[in-house]
Amino acid sequence: MSGHHHHDHSHGHHHHHGDPVSHGRAFAIAIVLNAVFVAVEFGYGFVANSTALMADAGHNLSDVLGLMLAWGAAILAKREPSRRYTYGLRSSSMLAALFNGMLLMAACGAIAFEAVLQLIHPEPVHGPTVSVVAAIGIAINGFSAWLFMAGSKDDINIRGAYLHLAADAAISLGVLVSGLAVAFSGWSWLDPLVSMAIVALIVLSTWSLLKESLRMMMAAVPDKVDPARVEQFLRGQPGVTGVHDLHIWSMSTTETALTAHLVMPEGYVGDAAMDDIARRLREDFSIHHSTLQMEQGTTAHACCLQPAGHEEHGHEHHDHAHHDHGHDHGHAHGHHH
Repeated sequence: MSGHHHHDHSHGHHHHHGDPVSHGRAFAIAIVLNAVFVAVEFGYGFVANSTALMADAGHNLSDVLGLMLAWGAAILAKREPSRRYTYGLRSSSMLAALFNGMLLMAACGAIAFEAVLQLIHPEPVHGPTVSVVAAIGIAINGFSAWLFMAGSKDDINIRGAYLHLAADAAISLGVLVSGLAVAFSGWSWLDPLVSMAIVALIVLSTWSLLKESLRMMMAAVPDKVDPARVEQFLRGQPGVTGVHDLHIWSMSTTETALTAHLVMPEGYVGDAAMDDIARRLREDFSIHHSTLQMEQGTTAHACCLQPAGHEEHGHEHHDHAHHDHGHDHGHAHGHHH
């Protein structure tokens, strides 16, 4: 008897926040506004001799790239699975979030370097010009960030775009404050100091994005899923006496997958019961794609990723830090009971 159950891929159902259709307009508006602003800001920064303005223009350019990256990934994530890419291209959203985190860090390094140079060799800064351009920057970046605010909670790809823009609004605010201070006090060294303070702020906010996207790329259990609770739920299902080979990982920045072997000594409980387990996993744990394999426990099954000696009792500390998709799916088919 084949107890293997393929749950219908309910990709259509997940949070609409990550949907490129609803965010498409936001991406288009933000990209156009920022591209125009970059050109204007760099020109003025060059004329006014403000490293803070030119650094901000550079950072805004990384914004435009970051937004294009996030938008492209959001569109790719909707591609249908193919024979070669059986998950579709949904993991591109995780790659984009990772690249965006790295892009932000690189931009921070460049701004910090410029600021140090400005401290060592102070140059006069034209305060009023700087402040006017920075005020425009706050309006553009603030508005663009607001467009992505709602989606940033559920999708780290959208959060990457949001962080870029929010960071820029903060930089522009700093530039505005330092521009005004320089105009009134004549202390040119305020300009680079403010740049340094803002860089520290961006690094702090980007760190969580980098950490979470790296975890996703390493197929770790998503933060919002408690593997112990999932295992407890599966063990509590009718006819189930044991659970092993439990793997939970991110398919995209908004979707989660699971594979598990359920030990059912009484035999297969029927499609309706298995469908119900899949539905509960989807509704209670936000696990959109589950593949469950049934075993009667008549042979010694153990996860091939576990070290020898970790038989049935070792499943509690199966600490999903090593989900291998090849294993998950290749392994879920050879069971004829």
